[in-house]
Amino acid sequence: MPVRTRFAPSPTGPLHLGHILAAQIAYSLAHKSLGGVFLLRHEDIDGSRVRPEFYHRIEQDLQWLGLDWHGTPLRQTTRSSAYAAALDCLRQRSLVYPCFCTRREIQQEWARMSTAPQGPQSPIYPGTCKNLAARDVQTKLAAGMPYAWRLDSQLAHEITGPLTFDDLRLGNFTVDPALLGDVVLARKDIGSAYHLAVVIDDDFQQITHVTRGEDLLTSTHVHRLLQALLDLPAPRYLHHHLMHDASGKRLAKSNGSLSIASFRESGLTPTQIIALTAPSHLDCI
Repeated sequence: MPVRTRFAPSPTGPLHLGHILAAQIAYSLAHKSLGGVFLLRHEDIDGSRVRPEFYHRIEQDLQWLGLDWHGTPLRQTTRSSAYAAALDCLRQRSLVYPCFCTRREIQQEWARMSTAPQGPQSPIYPGTCKNLAARDVQTKLAAGMPYAWRLDSQLAHEITGPLTFDDLRLGNFTVDPALLGDVVLARKDIGSAYHLAVVIDDDFQQITHVTRGEDLLTSTHVHRLLQALLDLPAPRYLHHHLMHDASGKRLAKSNGSLSIASFRESGLTPTQIIALTAPSHLDCI
């Protein structure tokens, strides 16, 4: 099967060099394969952060840089029924549970614990709502309390058994279901969250190789669990280096001076901008 990759930015701000590194790696990997396909996906499920003008700006920047994609860009906001069906499948198997905790309540629970369960960057959800009695759940639902659906990672692992995933740069990994704990798969206000949506969309677009920054390596443990639970094929992965500014901080959309538009306005050519990412991406593909 030909290589199929995707670049999946969120239309919440301008593209910067870190985005172009990610797009260039996905584009190059696809075009190294006979019949390879490079796709564009707008990850726009969080409408509170999306700014409509950035759909066009993202596409304009990519086209100006020569990173053309195949077909019509996919928007996650058109895929709500697919996410709902996947969530319903998990719900029927009791693999998810409603969580009514606010962010503040979770932080307060961490403070009360002598040793909070720790993830790679921060404490993970302590499981406050995991064992709520059915009567209590129904009372909270009837009262209209907002909630999120969390994956029961322990039960998921018991069902799937040991899993692995392969990274073209970093090698083979054994899935650790406890790494991120019981992550949120959907929220009442938006119907889905990143972990569920990305797995469903990668399957829908028949992505064979998922390329993304190494900051998302831990998320892949969750994604392999979901792929196994939903009987979806597992793509190969490439988690690449991240780009940093002069102070060593990872590039962010909030730093507008590093946007592709600002480089273009300063007179840099597409070739010169692509070259700024070359030392970082050539060792990945």
